Amino acid sequence: MKTIGLIGGMSWESSLEYYRLLNQATREKLGGLRSAKSILYSVDFAEIEQLQHQGNWKQTGEILSFAAIALEKAGADFIILCTNTMHKVAETIEAAIAIPFLHIADATGMEIQKQGLKTVGLLGTKFTMEEDFYKTRLIQKYHLDILLPSPEERETIHRVIYEELCLGILEEGSRSQYMQIIRELRDRGAEGIILGCTEIGLLIQQQHSPIPRFDTTEIHARTAVEYALNQSPVTSIGLKR
Repeated sequence: MKTIGLIGGMSWESSLEYYRLLNQATREKLGGLRSAKSILYSVDFAEIEQLQHQGNWKQTGEILSFAAIALEKAGADFIILCTNTMHKVAETIEAAIAIPFLHIADATGMEIQKQGLKTVGLLGTKFTMEEDFYKTRLIQKYHLDILLPSPEERETIHRVIYEELCLGILEEGSRSQYMQIIRELRDRGAEGIILGCTEIGLLIQQQHSPIPRFDTTEIHARTAVEYALNQSPVTSIGLKR
């Protein structure tokens, strides 16, 4: 079994989910008392969030690269970054280490392809929804059509993530707003919905969506376990050496 290196803390609410999902998937596959071999480097999200909204991606890349290097030195066999938004600096992290890096959009794109879907809606932070680093990867590598909520809806989604979900607050009113946004994306042609922020799955379960939901946290964790157990070759799950 390979040792999984996790860069977490963005927020720790979703990092907690990663830890649960990694160990749950390992036990389901191996049985008994088996659990995932993992090392977690948890950053201070307040520092990262401030740099995000300042547009200082260079410094966030340096912080996360330091974390990745520390995980590699500690014995991790590959790295997962437990956040969608910070994959904006994925290339910086990859360049800093010699071990593989499993990109969350690759794991998600592969899963959507398996389901045979073409047009999907994307929910996430404004950075993830509006900038090219995430959706362009899905379009170019997995030939998906990506639908975004309206600008006003993107503001709502972003606010709920930072002011509620990252603080462990789950509000029924916010769930209703997200559900309405998903219905509108479905009406525009979305066959599925990407929960492109690792906290959104805490709020939106499958019963809350009229179309298949692709929870990036669940998909990323499950794919990491498959690789750790040598059940998926590097090329099939989008790992970059």
